Amino acid sequence: MTPDEILAHIDEDACIARLADMVRHKSYSETEGEIALARHMAEILDGLGLEAELQPVVGDRVNAIGRLKGTGGGASLLFNGHLDTNPATSGWTVDPWGGVVDDDFIYGIGVSNMKAGDAAYLCAVETLLKAGVKLKGDVILTFVIGELQGGVGTVRMIEHGTRADYFINSEPTDLQALTLHAGAFTFTIDLVGDTRHLSKREEACDALAAAAKLVDRIDGITFSGAASAAHRSVNRGHVGVMRAGLGEEFYEWRPPQVADHAQIKGTCRYAPSQSIPGVIADLERLLEALALEYPGLKWTIDANDGGRPRMPPFEVDPQSRIVKVVNAAYEAVRGSPQPTGAIRPPAFYGTDAAHLAAAGMEGIVCGPGGEFNTMPDERVRRTQFIDCVKMYTLAILDVCEVAEA
Repeated sequence: MTPDEILAHIDEDACIARLADMVRHKSYSETEGEIALARHMAEILDGLGLEAELQPVVGDRVNAIGRLKGTGGGASLLFNGHLDTNPATSGWTVDPWGGVVDDDFIYGIGVSNMKAGDAAYLCAVETLLKAGVKLKGDVILTFVIGELQGGVGTVRMIEHGTRADYFINSEPTDLQALTLHAGAFTFTIDLVGDTRHLSKREEACDALAAAAKLVDRIDGITFSGAASAAHRSVNRGHVGVMRAGLGEEFYEWRPPQVADHAQIKGTCRYAPSQSIPGVIADLERLLEALALEYPGLKWTIDANDGGRPRMPPFEVDPQSRIVKVVNAAYEAVRGSPQPTGAIRPPAFYGTDAAHLAAAGMEGIVCGPGGEFNTMPDERVRRTQFIDCVKMYTLAILDVCEVAEA
């Protein structure tokens, strides 16, 4: 059977229904809904005849793992995606958990990040089963939880011994081949100044004004030590929270006084040739310069992520086998070369690919969605989703190889 004959077995309506079913599960991170969806995925995997397990992570939280066993002699391929989602925000015009589908899109919270990717590799395996294809190598489908807590689900999965020769992480890249993305960590900076009444503002050390200047400088920073222009391209600092007021309690009821306390919280993205201590040193240099502008200003910086796993940076050689496999699948399906490299904005993501690569596996990040990611009416193009099912099917055939009848 030729690859084209195998792809002809893809049931597009059934694939869309699989994805819509997943969207209807409200699987916010660290909730009962996340656990329920993992159990639901394990039931689907078992129903398809795969070796299925619910893998313990922490407390009652579990990963759903499925293995399609090969006959032997071929390489193994692991697909990785998370089931937990961000919360739905205001501004939606459709039900975020309705599994709404129209002629162009599939809608839902988490459909882009990243249930479309999850459903695509499930549907690729279903297609191979329907076509009666036997493979030499194993295909491992991993539906993990807790990616939004630094990848705790994938970290535990690796600790349990789940591995393969190659992997594809299905985070949303709009089907582009992401071979480099930044590492991520969060930080908190506290600034302490010296208050005065506004009538004597010139005598004060204004923590709020200092924090405002610092936000702009962090947002524009490039970190030291990047080994290449590609590595520098994934540098980004961002401040998402700022508080200021009087005292450690940030009292707000006395605005005529200069704020003597301010706090900002943010995140940094850094390249494989850089490090968290190096990035913190760069932030400290900003703070030292700021203190010269605001005499008497005191500062502290804390980059403790509360014991959760951190997302390290990820990089794979664009000439590696798995990248070439996915490149070939993209070109076969779409008829043009696949964009490959430190693709932005996905290069600023944190993904579980970094944990898999750190465990010694060779892989790539490539999945459907991204264009309408993490926004009201989050959605994925139907055509892109189905193209991804085709690409994953071809990638499995290439890596795992068809066994002789």
